[in-house]
Amino acid sequence: MESLLEKLCAYSQSEIYPFHMPGHKRNVGALGREFPNPYRIDITEVEGFDNLHHAEGILKDFMQRAAEIYGSDESFYLINGSSCGILSAVSACVPRRGEILIARNCHKAAYYAVLQNELKAEYVYPQEIESLGIPGGILPEDVDKRLEENPDIQAVLIVSPTFDGMVSDIKKIAENVHRRGKILIVDEAHGAHLPFGKDGDFPSSALKNGADIVIESLHKTLPCLTQTAILHVKKGYLTDTQMEKLKMYLSVYQSSSPSYVLMAGMEYGISFMERQGQEALARLKERLTDFREKCRCLSEIYVPGKEIIGSFGVWDLDESKIVMVLRHHLASGKWLLDYLRSAHKLEMELCAPQYVLALTSVMDEQEGMERLFAALCAADRKVLENNQADALKMQKISRYNKKGSPERALTIFDAMEQEKAVCPIAACEGKISGAFVYVYPPGIPCLVPGERITREIILQIEEYLYLDLEVCGMADSREYGLKVLKESVEK
Repeated sequence: MESLLEKLCAYSQSEIYPFHMPGHKRNVGALGREFPNPYRIDITEVEGFDNLHHAEGILKDFMQRAAEIYGSDESFYLINGSSCGILSAVSACVPRRGEILIARNCHKAAYYAVLQNELKAEYVYPQEIESLGIPGGILPEDVDKRLEENPDIQAVLIVSPTFDGMVSDIKKIAENVHRRGKILIVDEAHGAHLPFGKDGDFPSSALKNGADIVIESLHKTLPCLTQTAILHVKKGYLTDTQMEKLKMYLSVYQSSSPSYVLMAGMEYGISFMERQGQEALARLKERLTDFREKCRCLSEIYVPGKEIIGSFGVWDLDESKIVMVLRHHLASGKWLLDYLRSAHKLEMELCAPQYVLALTSVMDEQEGMERLFAALCAADRKVLENNQADALKMQKISRYNKKGSPERALTIFDAMEQEKAVCPIAACEGKISGAFVYVYPPGIPCLVPGERITREIILQIEEYLYLDLEVCGMADSREYGLKVLKESVEK
């Protein structure tokens, strides 16, 4: 049997180019010479190396340096990824059984925070770019309206930029949130690189635009190791009690034995960006601009750019995310993902029914961009050649309006506590969900426990299954079963 290590080594030596995280892109030519074999530097809390959960020495010093670099009042290493930062921020800012406003396109970690703290979650929905099948941004007026309707909400959590690079108007959202005395938490997992770019090349960070707590995944867009992230705090609206609770929860949700290899990698990656980030991002920006210009010749594949800014709640666009949309439904995102992998040895980050996403970073090389463009040209021709067969397949999929909030019959916590039953998906309409259901990646739930299942949700899940996407949360994917509350079956 092949071991994981053997498989990883074989993969790293293959011709597959990574258009996915982590942001170091396995670019050992640029990074590996300075970073030693991890076995040589893997230690525990020995004298002189500080303790992450009671930092007073070398770790405290660099976290303070990171705060200066990013412009926060305090910054904290996260060695359990952005997920533990989201869990900690929500736990600190919203009391148990309190209320929170969440952007519906948030990562599953946000919903787990709601579950853990028995919170009541209200939702604000991103605008929908229906022609592209992509969520847009969150409108500030929608946030304000939801806060007005639900005055007991204590904090707001939104994601910006999204997986697809859509940036919301954080400055205006922050003004609305603060005017009502609430806390704004921004999941900026895909934006750790933003503060290092020249003005105008990339969007400004949420921290700069007024957010109170910002969580960033260093491993997604910086040359850092998987599982590393950072949490930034601006203290103007946070109380002393909330700050104390935040620090406490960071210890609760992180390992008591943090990896010094990971923390050294975080220091190394941030220092690299401080020294070379602006120049490296300028090179990346030039390559991305050239790539999008060349993609204008494609007839069936569209790569959105700055032209979508100002519509659909999109305040700005992080162009390091390359979204490749199948224009006329003549093929699916899953087909394009598989084609790029099998025919051109290009591994993407994710696919959706209508598009594929490639992630780039400062560690990408020109060769990768050239290979991707050549592959898209070949894919474009292939879609045109095979459009009749693919069009017939796509006609079987129902198209529907995905907007609107599902009815919440119970809170997530209360639903998870109840007895479950398995129901065939076709018979689930009107029943109450007993599980999270989502495509991974990106891990954004289309259904959460306690919500009443609608015909639209059933069609959406059936579409994902039909397109052979990785649907998590199914009780039995082979039989198309969903977990529902037993009492909703018996009624």
